[in-house]
Amino acid sequence: MKEIRKTARDLMTGFCRVCPVCNGKACAGEVPGMGGLGTGSAFMANVQALARHTFNMRLVHDITEPDTSAELLGMKLSMPVLAAPIGGVSFNMGGKRTEEEYITAIIDGCKRGGLVGCTGDGVPPFIHEAAFAAIAAAGGHGIPFIKPWEDAELYEKLDKAKATGAPAIGMDIDAAGLITLRKMGRPVSPKPMEKLREIIARTGARFIVKGVMTVEDAQLAKQAGAHAIVVSNHGGRVLDHTPGTADVLPEIAAEMKGKMEIIVDGGVRTGADVLKMLALGADAVMIGRPFSIAAIGGLTDGVATYIEALRTELMQAMVMTGTRSLGKLPEGLLHKK
Repeated sequence: MKEIRKTARDLMTGFCRVCPVCNGKACAGEVPGMGGLGTGSAFMANVQALARHTFNMRLVHDITEPDTSAELLGMKLSMPVLAAPIGGVSFNMGGKRTEEEYITAIIDGCKRGGLVGCTGDGVPPFIHEAAFAAIAAAGGHGIPFIKPWEDAELYEKLDKAKATGAPAIGMDIDAAGLITLRKMGRPVSPKPMEKLREIIARTGARFIVKGVMTVEDAQLAKQAGAHAIVVSNHGGRVLDHTPGTADVLPEIAAEMKGKMEIIVDGGVRTGADVLKMLALGADAVMIGRPFSIAAIGGLTDGVATYIEALRTELMQAMVMTGTRSLGKLPEGLLHKK
């Protein structure tokens, strides 16, 4: 991982510093780029919210080989982890890798590691074209996310996404505020519940709504027919001064757990962070920037290497907290303040 990160730092100069701690402080306001919008507080809040939760260490047990496997939306995963949908290598990551190289590394690296990679969307069209091609080439092993475009473009892309053979399709409704798209004159917009219901029904596939930060939006997504939500503030890149996802997740999970599948992203960096988010109520997590760094720094091998490091960290955290299986977390996994 040290070599992968060093290569990524060299290739992403001016766009990402590949900091030892990826917390949004050094890159505040760098959008386009890998930073958070404005003051960067929403990006930083994600990391800070997760860091406030700590584990109860338990070692009087016989667990040495914990089970990290999970099932999500009918998919069997080696860990409950997805690579978050990120695109735009040329204007967010420095352009030293092509869009095709980047997204193929995400999709193929995740497939090799027993996970599923998600793909992004945007302008120019080669972003989604490269994404769809990579998923199709991997036999449908990936989840395409489409931005909340106006009808003609939206439905055309949803049809193409479904044709990849993907097990599910997502929409990152939180992308409605992306500066990059506004600058390019491409209309994206929030979607009322009735419109979202129409979109999901027309798509005819398992559907994920990404960008849910309140119980009310989670309930509306469920009413619209979504099979899963992603609790996400888009990595702090669309609205300054939002809470961290780990702060809003418990309330959303308390209301929606068992009614639909709950995925969360934001500030997840290690296997221990994965375990924290599961303890806070998530069924699975998405990880964004660390996967991007691994893909830029080492392509498919880099992504696979990061996944193995993540798995090792998760297993260590499970052993140290007396967690035998992610399907049944022990009571009191996290320390109560």
